[in-house]
Amino acid sequence: MRITDVLRAEHAVFHNLFDHIEAALPNVRTLAEVKSLTTVVETLLAPHSKTEDDLFIEPLEHYFDQIGQNETFHAEHVQIDAELAKIHKAKDIKSAKKLLLSAVARSREHFDKEERIVFPMAEHVLKAKTLKELGEAWLRRREVSRT
Repeated sequence: MRITDVLRAEHAVFHNLFDHIEAALPNVRTLAEVKSLTTVVETLLAPHSKTEDDLFIEPLEHYFDQIGQNETFHAEHVQIDAELAKIHKAKDIKSAKKLLLSAVARSREHFDKEERIVFPMAEHVLKAKTLKELGEAWLRRREVSRT
């Protein structure tokens, strides 16, 4: 499986999670629940972002430099993580909910940019063999993390 297929599949899972959060959040009654939802997002997002940074973005950095976007994609991961971290420091449920919805929206925007720009670019400039090898590297990482 190509790394772009893996990342698209992970994005689909995130979109389902985000849909759930957006639907459930109005009924959440405690700050602890909001923070718990945030922890779920962080726990799932961390290995996804690391995979993108290590296996995917790195081989494309030269191309990102050419289009002036190299720092943008790294910065977006950092910004999303920072938004999620703010939720754990929130003192009231209203601000925590607002921050979580903002982080979800920012994540969706980031995924959309990757799906419209980054993945097609990767499939155009990287060899099919390279995309498949990166997908296999993702699988090996996943197997190691389960043991």
